[in-house]
Amino acid sequence: MYGNSKDDLLKALAARRWRVAGALTVAMLVAYLGFILLVAFNRPLMGHQFVPGLSVGIVLGALTILLAWVLTGVYMLWANRKYDRALDELRR
Repeated sequence: MYGNSKDDLLKALAARRWRVAGALTVAMLVAYLGFILLVAFNRPLMGHQFVPGLSVGIVLGALTILLAWVLTGVYMLWANRKYDRALDELRR
């Protein structure tokens, strides 16, 4: 797809970054929209309580927030281990 010139390698690296960012964005959107749709259309499920004061909705909301942190961490690890190293190699 790309040749071996620095410009081509940089374009390939940028394309890889967009693929990773896009996949993580889609994962977050699916989780968030799924949560919102459950809140909107399945209120009895979301209101079901595990113990007094702790409902399914609260747990799923907390998990949605936790997923955002995890996906951010995944991107940071990928960027630090792969993207930044590849970019440094191209600069040399």
